[in-house]
Amino acid sequence: MHRIAVIAVDGIHSFDLAMPLQVFSTAHSLEKAPGEFFGPRLYDIRVCGDDRDLLVEGVGGVEMYRFTPPYPLVDALDADTIVVIGVPGGREPLTSALDLLREAHRRGIRIASISAGGARVMAATGLLDGRRLATHWSRADLLAERYPQVVVDTDVLYIDHGDVLTSAGAASGIDMCLHMIRQDFGSAVAADVARHMVVPPQRDGGQAPYIAHPDPGDDHGSLEPTMRWLRQQLAEPVTLADIASYAGTSPRTLNRRFREQTGTTPLQWLLRQRVHHAQELLETTDLSVEEISRHCGFGTSIAMRQHFAKHIRTSPMTYRRTFRARNDA
Repeated sequence: MHRIAVIAVDGIHSFDLAMPLQVFSTAHSLEKAPGEFFGPRLYDIRVCGDDRDLLVEGVGGVEMYRFTPPYPLVDALDADTIVVIGVPGGREPLTSALDLLREAHRRGIRIASISAGGARVMAATGLLDGRRLATHWSRADLLAERYPQVVVDTDVLYIDHGDVLTSAGAASGIDMCLHMIRQDFGSAVAADVARHMVVPPQRDGGQAPYIAHPDPGDDHGSLEPTMRWLRQQLAEPVTLADIASYAGTSPRTLNRRFREQTGTTPLQWLLRQRVHHAQELLETTDLSVEEISRHCGFGTSIAMRQHFAKHIRTSPMTYRRTFRARNDA
């Protein structure tokens, strides 16, 4: 069972604490006994911290409740993944937490941070010096000024460096957690968690964290019918003109509406769906890369490998071997 340690400090926000606990505790094996709603749990989740009578706050500093973490901070070093919630604004990260995170990184433990508080802790560790860090847009300037050695990025939902992940906000932390579940146990389990939580099953880290409000005078209805149609066309060659024709609008208007509602273009969105479908087929079938490339509309296995290298940072066969090795472990 994959072990997750959530680090809690005094003054943390209630949603930041509850969110990773909720997402990871919803992950269960898809193989369940007859009559059971869930299969076996996939994560062992522990809240770690050295504060007693720890204060949990709402937005604006409203005192919600107090509790004592059931596990000491040092127990986080026994985890496979550490989730850093971080410190409230105006407080410096605890030296003990920074030292522990550096030691965890040295041991190869995956580290993920939630929202601006977690981003500040990660910046203070020095583990992201010279690398990009996602954080909430409202705290970006302060973070960049305080930690100039870190490349602060507010144009993404989350960033995955492999060893360290950071999310732009609490809600985008859900996307990051689903991304980690997908890495650990595959797309089907991540989609099952998303269904139970009634959240989108897949929003890429590179997607914009917030979108501009469309002109109220424009027709900006839901793109869901068009997206549903595109998911049914993954094996077919589809052009921007084809999509605009189906949506009953011009290519220019379609591009604008997609950027407003998804943060990306129609063809970029379609490409990501092709990559996600290829991941699912690599996980769940024995189809060859050539066959999968045709099923997903890449045309050739060379094109599929190129897109995998860009978006997944590995080859299709390495992805399949890694996923199956995790499942066999």
